[in-house]
Amino acid sequence: MTLRPSVTEHDHAAGRPDAPLTLVEYGDYQCPHCAAADPVVHALQKAFGAELRFVFRNFPLTEAHPAAEPAAELAESAAVQGKFREAHDAILAWSRENGLASTRNRSKKTSAPTVISDASGATSTAE
Repeated sequence: MTLRPSVTEHDHAAGRPDAPLTLVEYGDYQCPHCAAADPVVHALQKAFGAELRFVFRNFPLTEAHPAAEPAAELAESAAVQGKFREAHDAILAWSRENGLASTRNRSKKTSAPTVISDASGATSTAE
């Protein structure tokens, strides 16, 4: 089977470019199913090791998830700094913890994660 469009250097990929298996996820950061799938993807990466390349492509469903596009933009901004994976993991962890309802119910006290990068390039997440 041939993926179209094929994976390029512009994609957010983890793993060897020549890995025999490639898993491509079209994801929405506000989708509860995408957030729930993230630990499964990590488990697959661990189980398959160098045999698997994982590619994430932003696919925000803005009509259903109004916060998905700003979250995708945050991840893309982090990618410019070489920090896509850190932002991606932080956003999905926050999404799993707070769920879809947190963006619809403004009375619930939540805030999105802030991915902080210092001069050395180390990152951390602040709530």
